[in-house]
Amino acid sequence: MATKSPEEIVSAFDDPEVLHPLAHQRKFTKLYREPWFQICLVSFISFCNPGMYNALSGMGGSGQVNSTISANATVATHACTAGAALVLAGSFYRYLGPRISLLIGGWTYALYAGSLLNSDRTTNGGPFVIAAGALLGLGAAFFWVAQGTIMVTYTNDNTRGKAIGVFWVVFNLGATVGSLASFGINYHSESGTVTDSTYVAFIVIMLFGWLLSVFVCSTEDLSQNYHGNRISEESKAFNWESLKSTVTEALRIIFDWKNVCLYPMFFTANIFYSYQQNDVNGDTFNLRTRALNGALYWIAQMVGGLLMGFLLDLPRLNRRTRAKLGWAILLVTGMAIWGGGYRFQLWDDLRLQQGLKQDIDYKEGKKFLGPMFLYFFYGAYDSFWQAFCYWIMGARSRDPVVNAVIVGAYSALKPAGGAMAWRINAEGISAMTQFAMNWGLTTASLLVAIPTVLSIERGDAKSEPTSEQD
Repeated sequence: MATKSPEEIVSAFDDPEVLHPLAHQRKFTKLYREPWFQICLVSFISFCNPGMYNALSGMGGSGQVNSTISANATVATHACTAGAALVLAGSFYRYLGPRISLLIGGWTYALYAGSLLNSDRTTNGGPFVIAAGALLGLGAAFFWVAQGTIMVTYTNDNTRGKAIGVFWVVFNLGATVGSLASFGINYHSESGTVTDSTYVAFIVIMLFGWLLSVFVCSTEDLSQNYHGNRISEESKAFNWESLKSTVTEALRIIFDWKNVCLYPMFFTANIFYSYQQNDVNGDTFNLRTRALNGALYWIAQMVGGLLMGFLLDLPRLNRRTRAKLGWAILLVTGMAIWGGGYRFQLWDDLRLQQGLKQDIDYKEGKKFLGPMFLYFFYGAYDSFWQAFCYWIMGARSRDPVVNAVIVGAYSALKPAGGAMAWRINAEGISAMTQFAMNWGLTTASLLVAIPTVLSIERGDAKSEPTSEQD
């Protein structure tokens, strides 16, 4: 074999066929570092993990006949998330970054789905479900802090609403597809529980989403299209002085009065799930119709997230006007939807007194359509609420360290409220009492948030946002 000269070797690397794989690799690396690619990636990961979890929860009792086990497991999930999100995930985000945070949290979703499968096949699986729910709570804290920080930090005033809308569509598409799949799989089921294959499908999808987390990158690796603050390598040094500085900064952010006024909204962001999923959907409709309603609920979330994101990105409006607009939408739509819910609950209480439970099928026309539309609008309102919470967090800062702490507070208070609500639901408190709690707390928390809404800097819709907390 003839030996090639140095000139021939160098010229060989100028051949397009040789450079073709390297060029593709460079293109992928460039795309991988784009903020919008990362937002879409974490949205798809959320599709696979919490999206599938929501599909299970939305069927009422996570597809089980006895909803008490899943309700208690959800209490454990929310309680552990509440503790871990603020104390660990938010404060230590600068050291872990988004990739490690997502890898810590993602696999616990599959574990929880596996525990439901085990419970369905054994008679004493309840303790395992609750333990898996607690571990899921720890993992979810890291997951949601990373997801929320990426979504509100990798964007600006002109794109934050779009990013929230895109995330809400992709994320809730997971719950929608999962619910529709369950509807098809369990169409002829009369057992009251979903089939084993349903749980297996969820587990596979959740594990796939978890593996995708290896492609997530942090701010220091993003391209020049990212205009927010970056986490320096020096700030990641883990020592006693750095730890003291981290804790001090986290406490300052947590007790900032502008954040404190938002905490009631954060606390109420998950309180209505237990009532809506177990009492409205779980006690009113049969299994296949619950799955169909679950799909419609998450479709409403997708529509609502896109709509709220579009409104919060309206051109020619400054940042403060957008904050006022979002707040007003929550107040007006909330009063209308909860008002319709009151009429439904009066009607459903009479049905339960007559022994009618889990009996309405989607083929029953007018009897189905009214409660179905109410459940649909409940889903839309949830997306309005959470989209506004994320938007106002991002409107106050572009620093990932600051936002991780605020998102940590959100991720702590939201499940704390959810844990309270799920525990009330598990204790068998009347549906009307739960409904009144939901309506009252959401309205009151909007009033408490007014000072923060009015304090948002006006900004300029054509400029990059400044940070109030840098």
